[in-house]
Parts: sequence; structure tokens; C-alpha cells
Amino acid sequence: MSERKVDRERKADTAISDRATVGHPYEAESRKPVIGTNPTIRPGTIIYDDVVIGDRLNTGHFAVIRERTEIGDDALVGTNVTIDGTSTIGSNASFQTGAYVPAETTIGDHVFLGPNAVLTNDPYPLRRDADLEGPSLEDHVSIGANATILPGVTVGSGSFVAAGAVVTRDVPQQTLAIGAPASHEPLPASLCGGNAE
Repeated sequence: MSERKVDRERKADTAISDRATVGHPYEAESRKPVIGTNPTIRPGTIIYDDVVIGDRLNTGHFAVIRERTEIGDDALVGTNVTIDGTSTIGSNASFQTGAYVPAETTIGDHVFLGPNAVLTNDPYPLRRDADLEGPSLEDHVSIGANATILPGVTVGSGSFVAAGAVVTRDVPQQTLAIGAPASHEPLPASLCGGNAE
């Protein structure tokens, strides 16, 4: 199958690099992605077919957004971020360099993933058959650099996962998760109030 470039008949403030692929078919019946107004899509980015993205998408270089992903408005998908499809992501998401989002993940509004944060969806990689279940990150969650969130874990609204943490169990709302495996502590006052708009 040949790759298709996005239809360039958009407003003048649209910036889609000629070295980006917008509309990568993954099966014969796949449909071109739907992307809202005013995107900035940088060189090396690949957006598969059957993706729906809101207004003002901004990608870094070499971002990958796989099939059957839905993303809200004002999303930043940074350099070398991979979103492995069949995921739902809210508005005002900010995924920094190298973050990984597996299939079957749900992410709310105003969520931050720090550099090289890794979400996982397979509880027994190559050892046993299991249904894939990505994490669920509720609204206003921040995940620090190099943190790992295990399959099926829910991180509650307003929570903060510290850099390098390994989150093996659900994190209640407005909680700090720190360490490996992560323990739960009260959210410091300086981190309360959710992520900036």
C-alpha cells in the first residue's frame, strides 16, 4: 500500500510538513484521519488512518499516532512520542519527548506526560495470553519523567506521579505517587489545583 499525504486545502495558518505522513493506511478499508483546524505537524510524524484529532494539534518530530485513536483539542504530541492506537485522549494533553502510550489507554483532559514516561498494557509480555488493558489517567494528572504506569492502573484526578516512579496500583484522586514501587502520600499544597489551562 502506498502512503497518502493529507489534503492540503486548509487555512493558511495550517503547518503540515511535506515530510510528515498524514494518512498512513494500515488495512484496505481504512479511512484518512480527521484533523481539526490549525495543526502544526512536524517532519517525520506519522498519523495513521482512522484517527480523529481536534483543533490545534502540535507535534514534535517523529511522533507516531496509530489507528483508532481519538484526541481532543490543543494537544501537544512531542518528539518521538508513540501513541499505539485504540486510545482516547482528552483536550489540552501535553506529551513530552519519548513518552509512550499503549493501545487500550484512556487519558482525560489537561494531562501531562513527562519525557520518557511509559504507560503499559500487557501484564504478562510474551509469557501468558491476557487481554490488553492500558492505564486510565483522569483529568489534571501529571506523570513525571521516566515514570512507568502498569496495565489497568487508574491514576485519579489531580494526582501527581513523581519522576521515576513505578505505579503498580491505583492512585486515589489528589495524591502523590512516589518511588518504586510507588507509595501514596498526601499531595503537597504546592501541587494542588490541577494542571495549568
